Amino acid sequence: MPIGISDEHTELAASVRKWAESQGSIAAIRAAETDSEALAPWGALAAELGLSAIALPESAGGGGGTLLDQAVAIEAAGYALVPGPLLTTAVAGLMYDDAELRAGIADGSITVGLGTSALAVVEAGRATHLSVPVAAGHVAVPVDQAEVRPGASVDLSRGVGEVVLGDVPNTDLPTYPKSGAPLELIVLAAAEASGIARWCLDTAVEYAKVREQFGQKIGAFQAVKHLCAEMLEISESVTAAAWDAAEAAEHGEEQALFAAGVAATICFDGAVEVAKSCIQVLGGIGFTYEHDAHFYLRRAIALRALVGDTGEAAAALSACARTGVRRSGEIDFGGLDEQFRADARAEAQRIAGLADDDRRAALAANGYLAPHWPAPYGLGAGPVQQLVIDQELQSADVERPDLVIGAWAAPTILEGGTDEQRERFIGPTLTGEITWCQLFSEPGAGSDLASLRMKAERTDGGWLLTGQKVWNSIAERADWGVCLARTDADAKPHAGISYFVVDMKSAGIDIRPLRELTGEALFNEVFFDNVFVPDDCVVGEINKGWRLAVTTLANERVAMAGSKLGDSVELAITLLDETRSPAAPEKVGRAIALAQVVKLLGTRSTLRSIAGQGPGAESSVAKLVGVRSRQDSAELAMELLGPEMFTRSERALAANDLFLRNRCLSIAGGTTQILRNVAGERILGLPRA
Repeated sequence: MPIGISDEHTELAASVRKWAESQGSIAAIRAAETDSEALAPWGALAAELGLSAIALPESAGGGGGTLLDQAVAIEAAGYALVPGPLLTTAVAGLMYDDAELRAGIADGSITVGLGTSALAVVEAGRATHLSVPVAAGHVAVPVDQAEVRPGASVDLSRGVGEVVLGDVPNTDLPTYPKSGAPLELIVLAAAEASGIARWCLDTAVEYAKVREQFGQKIGAFQAVKHLCAEMLEISESVTAAAWDAAEAAEHGEEQALFAAGVAATICFDGAVEVAKSCIQVLGGIGFTYEHDAHFYLRRAIALRALVGDTGEAAAALSACARTGVRRSGEIDFGGLDEQFRADARAEAQRIAGLADDDRRAALAANGYLAPHWPAPYGLGAGPVQQLVIDQELQSADVERPDLVIGAWAAPTILEGGTDEQRERFIGPTLTGEITWCQLFSEPGAGSDLASLRMKAERTDGGWLLTGQKVWNSIAERADWGVCLARTDADAKPHAGISYFVVDMKSAGIDIRPLRELTGEALFNEVFFDNVFVPDDCVVGEINKGWRLAVTTLANERVAMAGSKLGDSVELAITLLDETRSPAAPEKVGRAIALAQVVKLLGTRSTLRSIAGQGPGAESSVAKLVGVRSRQDSAELAMELLGPEMFTRSERALAANDLFLRNRCLSIAGGTTQILRNVAGERILGLPRA
C-alpha cells in the first residue's frame, strides 16, 4: 500500500504518476545518454504542475499543504522515476524560510540543487540555486556565485557536481542553521525511497506471474515466492516509516526527529534491497540495459548516499531513545469520535469507581469488554467507537481482562453457532466462568491443518473423538476446548472437517504436559480415546468446520499500539549506558527502528479501518516483521548483557527467558515460511505450485 491512506492522497498520487507517464519520464532518462539536454526541462515541468511547492505557504504562491501531502507526491514521482530537481527543490523550499526563494520555487523560476556534502550536490549543473553545507549549517547560493565542477553519478536520472564556494559572498543568503542531513531531506527522500521500492516490488511480482520455467510460472516456485514476500515485507516497512516521518512533523520536534531517525534507518537500505531483489527475480532480463530496473537500483543507491550513513542514523536514534523519547500514537478522528466520547468517558469512569473484583462483570454487562462483538454481548462497535472506548478505559486506568483463547473461540460461536450455544458459552466466557483452549494442531498437522487425522465417528446422540492434539496452551486448566476433527475420511482435505466444542473434563481425555526449550511446560499434548461430544456441541454444519477455522467476524477488533517498543528493545536501550561495544548504538538503533515499524504497520491498518477501507497488506506483514523484531531484539539484549547473562540477576533471567521463549514465534500460528507462501499467493497474487 502507498503512503497515502485518504481518498485525497490516493487521487494525488494517481495524478502525479499519470502525469509523469504522459511526459515520458523513463524515455527522457534514456535519451539523456546521448542528449545532455534531455533532462533540462523537468524542473520547469514539475513546477508547472505545482509539485515542488505543495507544502509551501499560500502566501509564497505554494499549495499550503502539509509535509505529508508533499511526501505523497514525491513517493508517486519516485515510482515513476521523475528525473531532475523535483526532490531537491521541494526539500530546499521547506528548509529555507525565505520568501523570495519560496516564491521562485512556486512560480518555477528557481530550482535547487542540494547536497549534504559540497563534493556531491545533486542537480548542481542544471539548477538555478545550490543548497550547500557550510560550517554553520547550510546555505542556498545562486549558481552564478559558485563554481560547479561536473561529477559522475550512478543515478542516470539526476546530475551531480562538486560545488566550490570559497568565501560566502553574500550574508543575506538564505541559511539553514543545522548541520548534517536536514530533516526535510530525510522525510521526502524516504518518501521517494518508498516509491522506488513499490515499483520494484510490483515489477518483480508481475514478471513472476507470467515468466515460465520448467513448465510453470516462476512465481509458483517457493524460492521466488519467498523472495517476493520478503520484498513485500521490506517495501511495506519502508512505506510505513516514510509515512510516519511526514506525519510526525505535526507533533513537535522530538516526535519529528524520532520518526525521521526511524525512516533514515529503515527506508534507504530497504529501497536498495528491494531494487536488488527485483533484478534477481527478473533474472537475465533484469541485468540488461533495456529493462528499466537498473534505473531504479541506481536511484536507490544514489539516494542512500545523498542522505548519509544509515548506521549513523541508527546510532542517533538510539541516543534519542535513551533520553526517553518514544513515538506517541495519536489519532485524528476528524470529529468522528464526538458521538461516542461523552458516553464512553462517563461509563469508563463509572467502572473505575467499582471494586476491582466487580469490574469484569461490569465490562461484560455493558459490552465494553469486547465492544466489536454483536449485541447483546458487545456493542457491534465499528473502528472509531472501539478506539474511543479503548482510550477512555485507559485514561480511567481500567484494564480489560485477557480472554486468551476465548477471544477466538467466542467469535466463532457467535458467527456459526446456534442461539442456545451463544447463550450457553458467550456470557460465561466474558465473565471468566469459562476458560478455553484450542485443539487444532496435531503431530502431523501443524501449519497444514487440512491434513489433520483426529477422527470423529457418529454415535447415538453425538460423536466419538479419537486422536491426538499438541501445542495446546492452558489445556490443563481449561473448561472447554475448540476442536477440529475429521468427520468424513473420504472427502478432500479441506472438506470433511467439523468444528466441535469439547468439555475438557470428559471421560477419555488425557492431558500431558509438554516441556519446551525454556525448561517450562507451557503447552500440552491432549489424547482423545472415544471422547463423547454431544450433537449440541457441534458448531455449524457437519463437514463445514474448515470455514469456521479460518474466518472470524467481519467486524474485527482494532486497537492502537502504545508507545512502548517491546520488552527486549527497552532492555537493550537501558543496557546502552553499560556496554563498551562501539557497535552497540547502531545495533540498538536498528532494533528500535524495526520495533517502531511493527507498531506503524498496525497503526496504518487501524487508520484504514477508520477510513472504511478493507484491510491492507500491513496487517499480514506486521506478523512477519514483528516476529523478526522480537526474536532479533531478544538476541541483542543477550549480547549486550555480556557476562551478566550467566548470573541470576532479574534482567538476565528476563532476557534469557525472552530469547528462548521467542523462538516459538516463527513457528506458532503458521511458520514464517508458510506465512510467506500465504503472503505471496493471497496478497501478491502469485500462483500456487
